[in-house]
Amino acid sequence: MRPGGGFEAADFAAKISALEAKSAAPDFWNDSAGAEKVMAALKALKLRYEPWKELKAEIEDLVAHLELANEAQDEGEAAEIEAELAQLGQRYEKQNIIELMPGEVDSAGCFLTVHSGAGGTEACDWAGMLYRMYLRWAERKGFALEEEDKLEAEGGIKSATVKIDGAYAYGSLKGESGVHRLVRISPFDANARRHTSFASVYVFPVLDDSIEVDVRQEDLRVDTYRSGGAGGQHVNKTDSAVRFTHLPTGIVVACQNERSQTKNRAIAMAMLRARLYEYYRQEKEKENERFAQEKKDISWGNQIRSYVFQPYTLVKDSRTKAETGAIAAVMDGDIDMFIEGYLKFAWAQGAHT
Repeated sequence: MRPGGGFEAADFAAKISALEAKSAAPDFWNDSAGAEKVMAALKALKLRYEPWKELKAEIEDLVAHLELANEAQDEGEAAEIEAELAQLGQRYEKQNIIELMPGEVDSAGCFLTVHSGAGGTEACDWAGMLYRMYLRWAERKGFALEEEDKLEAEGGIKSATVKIDGAYAYGSLKGESGVHRLVRISPFDANARRHTSFASVYVFPVLDDSIEVDVRQEDLRVDTYRSGGAGGQHVNKTDSAVRFTHLPTGIVVACQNERSQTKNRAIAMAMLRARLYEYYRQEKEKENERFAQEKKDISWGNQIRSYVFQPYTLVKDSRTKAETGAIAAVMDGDIDMFIEGYLKFAWAQGAHT
């Protein structure tokens, strides 16, 4: 069910049929780049169409079940039918949320980066708390996680990047990009004073080979260095860590988690392509303000969401006004209400195009 209109099942079925016919041609793989694009388009269409098809068939089966129960005047079937209906309702709502993510790469996995703001130990602790929140959210969804880069600091982290693999991970998390504000009694303050801390989050898609992003070698500055970490055996003895700086845009990505410099280069290049894709997309759509989230001051007035631990408990999104007092659940990854609230908000604003 597309928001604001019906789900055009016949159109989707026709497009899928046409692409399947194209992929069955004997010379289909002669043009590997073109074939990859077709297969990516086919996968995206099926991700949206097939769950609706299955849901429709199961609803029809349930209706038939209900009619038979009514004819037989079998009241004993009522509880089973109600349970099936409730389950179908939950699946309907979940699938309806996916219809809010029709973008070219919304169905892809994503890279998620958290940076601490100014404030030393307090800010680093907050960045670590946020990072854990997103890891817990991904674990709840059954998504695969791969940490790509992490710069630890006293009390928490200065920055960290994780790759999240799962259907619609990027579409779900793209609205999390921005500044996140924390208010609490600091555990690091001997006088138990209230502190405000900031951290920024940036989300960008994992791109497959069907998405073309031109990265010219002359536009790159490449730095290699020894990986940081907890010390001892966790610190490499060779310059295996890699940092790319894209000179025209100023985008910087780094990877240090693999022992092999070759592997770190490959991961860093994948991250850079993803960042550039997002940058050029937003530039084309005149949405540079969103891209600039990491470059904004990570401070008061720029936050997309506030998390208050004291003197009361409240998490509130500045854009959608969604809020909850269940802050412990939120910090344990229960953030779907904010994700869904943003997707509905963005759709209403026309940001889905």
